[in-house]
Amino acid sequence: MKRWIGFLLHLAMIAILTSFGSYTLDKKAVRQVPDFLRADLESMSELPQNFENYFDEDGIAPPFLGRSYNGFKDALAFKESRGRYQVVNTLGYLGKYQFGLSTLNLMGVYNADRFLADAALQEAVFDTNIARNKWILRRDIKTFKGKRINGVEITESGILAAAHLAGAGNVKKYLRSYGKEDVADAYGSNISYYMRKFAGYDISAVQRKRNPKV
Repeated sequence: MKRWIGFLLHLAMIAILTSFGSYTLDKKAVRQVPDFLRADLESMSELPQNFENYFDEDGIAPPFLGRSYNGFKDALAFKESRGRYQVVNTLGYLGKYQFGLSTLNLMGVYNADRFLADAALQEAVFDTNIARNKWILRRDIKTFKGKRINGVEITESGILAAAHLAGAGNVKKYLRSYGKEDVADAYGSNISYYMRKFAGYDISAVQRKRNPKV
């Protein structure tokens, strides 16, 4: 009896192994990658040309969202705070975009605790401040856009990113001195670095405004 059981088990093993060897893949059953998940040359060409400047000092890059205004905001926020809303740095600058209290007051925000706790408010303040700087720097954008200073092509997004770092007045001095007056913040980031790092984003959708408030 034991001999028959062993023989049947042996046959069963042979049958199983044979079934694996003779299995054929049904091509109709293969799932295709949806078109919207496929990478194409057009989308690949949207990566930054100066891709080495896209990484921060630790070699980390934010998710690249393209050259749109939202891509500009996220790239700048990543540089400022790694995109974190509740951050306060050692100099007292607040939130995702690292605003100082004086700038917040200009935007009509006077409560720092409320600002830190309200993500929507932080986004609104950023949009308002960009519109304000675009108004202040409108003539400089028109005059210097497309020119090169210290080997860097001047773009509207680079100018406005630098204004976020150092203020519109210092950006005016930088442009009109052709790079000789290059202001740096307490952590060593200067205007020319922001001009290069944030060049080439399309922020034409931002409307310039004089003395806007949130």
